[in-house]
Amino acid sequence: MALTGFRPRRLLVVLAVLFGALAAGIAPAAAHAALTGSDPAQGSVVAHAPEQVALTFSEGVAMGDDSLRVLDPQGKRVDRGKLRNLCSGSTVKYGAGLPPGLPDGTYTVAWQAISADSHPVSGAFTFSIGAPSKTAAAVPQQQVGGGLVGALYEIARYLAYAGFVLLAGGAAFVVACRPAAARVRSVQRLVVRGWAVLTGATLAMLLLRTPYTGSGKLADVFDFGGLQQVVLSKPGAALLSRLLLLAAAALFVAVLFGAYARAHAPDGERTEAAEHTEAAADAAKRRTDLTFGLALGGAVVAAGLATTWAIAEHASTGLQPAVAVPVDVLHLLAVAAWLGGLAALLVSLYWGPPVERTAVRRFSRMAFGAVLVLVATGTYQSWRQVGSWRALTDTSYGQLLLVKVGLVAVMVAVAGLSRRWTGRLTAAGEPAAGTERGTGPDGAGTTPEPVAASASSPVAADAETDVKADEGADEHTGPAAAGAPADPARVAQLARQQAALTTARKKRIRDADPVRRGLRRSVLTEAAIAVVLLAVTTALTTTEPARTEEAVKAASAGQSPDANQPRVLTVPFDTGGADGKGTARLDLDPGRSGGGNELRLRIADPSGKARDVPEVKVSFTLGAKKLGPLPVTLRHSGTGHWTASGVQLPVPGRWQLSLLVRTSDFDQVTETRNVTIN
Repeated sequence: MALTGFRPRRLLVVLAVLFGALAAGIAPAAAHAALTGSDPAQGSVVAHAPEQVALTFSEGVAMGDDSLRVLDPQGKRVDRGKLRNLCSGSTVKYGAGLPPGLPDGTYTVAWQAISADSHPVSGAFTFSIGAPSKTAAAVPQQQVGGGLVGALYEIARYLAYAGFVLLAGGAAFVVACRPAAARVRSVQRLVVRGWAVLTGATLAMLLLRTPYTGSGKLADVFDFGGLQQVVLSKPGAALLSRLLLLAAAALFVAVLFGAYARAHAPDGERTEAAEHTEAAADAAKRRTDLTFGLALGGAVVAAGLATTWAIAEHASTGLQPAVAVPVDVLHLLAVAAWLGGLAALLVSLYWGPPVERTAVRRFSRMAFGAVLVLVATGTYQSWRQVGSWRALTDTSYGQLLLVKVGLVAVMVAVAGLSRRWTGRLTAAGEPAAGTERGTGPDGAGTTPEPVAASASSPVAADAETDVKADEGADEHTGPAAAGAPADPARVAQLARQQAALTTARKKRIRDADPVRRGLRRSVLTEAAIAVVLLAVTTALTTTEPARTEEAVKAASAGQSPDANQPRVLTVPFDTGGADGKGTARLDLDPGRSGGGNELRLRIADPSGKARDVPEVKVSFTLGAKKLGPLPVTLRHSGTGHWTASGVQLPVPGRWQLSLLVRTSDFDQVTETRNVTIN
């Protein structure tokens, strides 16, 4: 049905707001290199001070001497401050030496690293020597890559993708589908703004890289020492290479909208030398050569820009990087050709002279080819990053991938509707050969409207009425009207008014065509879906691949160094009454699913001395499986001590331990803690 008062500009503003909401909702980059083990193990209690603390990762990482810190119970750093590379074979392992004779107590290990795919990762855990103790170690609550800096970096990442799509796809639309669009100002603005957005976003990412992977403080964007280190890293080198390629892209754009646009100007606007001095065949050959040169040079620049993403993100790590990198480049180029060409077609349909049927058909074929490439490369990437059917639903990466596939399917369906509208345009017949070309309001050569509105159409009748009204107005506003002043300024003003009336007349006649109106709406719907699709794609680049997440889960379940370590929890409590404060320590040994676990509970007063309480209860609940609460039968074994044997935890998972402590007839409290059972 017709949309009365439809305003495409308003919808584009809504799409921009939607982008902002999506970009703001993108979570900080997930850990792409995951910690798969440590020595000492997380939460373990060792009898003697270890010689070093070692961390094992799922893939290669970059770490410096300050990337691994060990803090004593008072929060003082005790490691030697020199990182050791302990990698061997396929095992990625780093360690920091510890001095001999460390006192008993709980120690905190804080670490951060840069994954091989450029994303930061960090974390912290504790271990104890002799027995657990209170600790005053302050560990940053905000993970590296998060906060305001992380949000700004993700927005810049989205804008970089969007700028590349508009730049590469818009240029491909001009060269491959509609050369006349090189003279359309709306298309020129689209491509130039794509270049500007990509350049600005790349500069922003380069400056934000230091706080994004380090301190998290926005003020560190002015840390030029850190910027120097960023440039020497793989992600920094990729960003710098992108800036250099953008300089070449600027030259390409200048030729595209300069010499190329003049070569495809309407017959009456070509230079006299081209029309009268040289043969028409020679002029056609020059246009062909220029088109071939721009197509080849543009493809090289676009492939180079796409490579700056491929060599610094998911494709550069994991399985078959030598195959994954070129496949990722093809995937990005196909995305740009489809979505960027769609954006160029959209602005051409709304803010340019009438689009020729042949141009729409060429874009339809280009988009179809791009979709085929996307299906082939996307299938390979999905296999490489997901690895199993179960991971599609059990991991964040797999779930996002399913959303992306769904959006692509919807977009292809809408594109099919656009092809139907295009077919209706074709059925009406091409304009007669030799039809005179004119110059549209955007400075582009145009043909008469390929499809005229039906004479019986009410919309067409209204348009014709408006045209007649305009023609009557022309008789009184034209520069040749009786008594018109000879003032040049007035003549120029009247000429501009006449041009505006002519433009409005042509637009009303064009917009009266229901077929073309339907095509514009279907293309606009595709563009709206593309905005969401690009946001999901950006989120995928900052999410841990499903294959890695599954591997980490498997390692944690069966091969983690702490799989056979007792689970030790220290739980402070306060029942609110007199002598209501104290600390409970629970040891679950060996902390495995099934039977055979032994639970030891010790209650101590604030001074650390064991004390009895009237009542204490312990139970376990696994909400994910709807198990529990499973009560534990405790046996009082001494002052402040309780034990339980044969504790049954049927399945592995993240169980919730509930501890009830009653210190008087009226004062009691229940504390809960999570404990992972393998």
